[in-house]
Amino acid sequence: MHQSVAEAVHCINPDCPRPYPQPWGNKFCNGCGAALWLNDRYVPLQRLGSGGFATIYTIWDSHKKSERVLKVLVETSPKALQLFEQEAAVLARLKHPGIPKVEVDSYFLVTLPSPKERLLPCLVMEKIHGQTLQDVLDKHPQGCSEESVRDWLYQTVEILRELHNSGIIHRDLKPSNLMLRERTGQLVAIDFGGAKQIGLMPLGSQAVSTRLISPGYSPPEQITGEAVGPAADFYALGRTMIQLLTGQELGNLQDPVTGEFRWRHCAAVSPALADLLDDMVRIDPQQRPATANEIQRRLAMTPVLKPKSPSATPLPEAIAIAVDTTLEVIDGAIASVGQGVLGIVGFVFRVITGTVLACVDTTWEMVLGGVGATVGAAVGFTLINWTPIGDRFADWLSLQLPLILPNIQVTAWQELLLFAIAGLGTAAGLTLAGGFGQQRRPIVAGLMGILGYGIGWLIWQAAVPFAPVERLLGIITAVAVAPLVLGLGLPSHYLVHAIVAAAGTGTVLGGLVWLRFLPADFLVNLFSHADASLANFINSLAFFCLWAALLGFWLGVSYYLLVPVLRWLGWR
Repeated sequence: MHQSVAEAVHCINPDCPRPYPQPWGNKFCNGCGAALWLNDRYVPLQRLGSGGFATIYTIWDSHKKSERVLKVLVETSPKALQLFEQEAAVLARLKHPGIPKVEVDSYFLVTLPSPKERLLPCLVMEKIHGQTLQDVLDKHPQGCSEESVRDWLYQTVEILRELHNSGIIHRDLKPSNLMLRERTGQLVAIDFGGAKQIGLMPLGSQAVSTRLISPGYSPPEQITGEAVGPAADFYALGRTMIQLLTGQELGNLQDPVTGEFRWRHCAAVSPALADLLDDMVRIDPQQRPATANEIQRRLAMTPVLKPKSPSATPLPEAIAIAVDTTLEVIDGAIASVGQGVLGIVGFVFRVITGTVLACVDTTWEMVLGGVGATVGAAVGFTLINWTPIGDRFADWLSLQLPLILPNIQVTAWQELLLFAIAGLGTAAGLTLAGGFGQQRRPIVAGLMGILGYGIGWLIWQAAVPFAPVERLLGIITAVAVAPLVLGLGLPSHYLVHAIVAAAGTGTVLGGLVWLRFLPADFLVNLFSHADASLANFINSLAFFCLWAALLGFWLGVSYYLLVPVLRWLGWR
């Protein structure tokens, strides 16, 4: 007996009061009397789950001495039986490496003695060993390469062409239902529990289809129960490939107001491939590609996006690529040798490398953010103290803003220019670093940096006579940081990142003043009128550099610690 065979057996009678565990060697179930030795060949070992009207089991094939998959129809309606028999006949007829193998005699009936005697239709299929595309996505949360996604797309379309030509639509394509064979990497479509014979009724008719819904992947016509055709599979496949490219939850790519599906900013992909995927996920099935051949033809005409040169690869991205490559090597070793010690080593390595990557990414943001803030502060300080631009700006602003904000008593408007340019420099540095999965929107981030830092300075001018310096510094820091963070284009949880970064940065800066590490007199001078001395120049640069570095640190805390916890708790 094969080592993988379990000690216990599982009864397949859906009405059995105690289906598991049954002692190995029993011919009949102790709970209901149903046969445990199926078709004089198969022994059910484990219940894997259910899909459509069927339940799926792992079974032991005593003839071939290997594990296989058993699909059992539990629905008793004549229509369900007809579709199940059609599926068995079609899968037995299909000979494609991307479809689980089904032998001619793999369909059979099992007699159930209780509670009421009836026949239970069964279908035995090949068991695929390997990882699903969902497993791959879990290992590459930043998204998979275009080259890999193109290959998976082409292979899946090949499978769909075989299915559609045989009159079958899958109806449940998603990353967890596409599996890579362990040794060859050949893609295989699994879980045909929702497969359906293509009807003769045209799309848009009043014919009703049995509903099978996978949220995020099923097309609108399938969700509403209308008749579906090959275009339904193309829609689900397009959504699947977009998720693999972006690494994002599909709900995060949906505009909550307009409902528009926006994803291109989250992936480096050639425009032609992006156009193809957009056409595959059109709301109207008539606007999607009509056949698998059309998709393959368009896919063959899409040029591959050339990867960036090594010199242009950001530091965190380069480290991520190296880590992913190393993990693939370890996964290969684990698959060859077994789970054992290497499995533990692989897990520990993932934890360590993930922590190191998060630290490097955060440090990179802190460094470039600090450099950007320093450069911005240097430019702003120079303009307001050593060129006539500062005086001209102050003269113009002193005539305009009192009309809008008459209650703010400001005697030196030059510092507003210093803060605005420092905010611009901070945004530029954080955007250039490119970490935390951001969309790299330099213009939007720069404008939000100018706006946030400018508003923060104005609040200081209005409130400094009435509030302690340390409390006021924390407030204006939070006000300045939040708009900048929202402008960075982080992949999700925008408000969480903004609140955490603003509160954390403001609290630390306010605490430094309260502990007297930052002199209050220096801050009052900086915010009110920074004189042109070299010491004040250096102090100004150091202050804004510290500000930006703290901002980068708290963004890392939010992105790598807090938001993953929120996702684990189910907050999408």
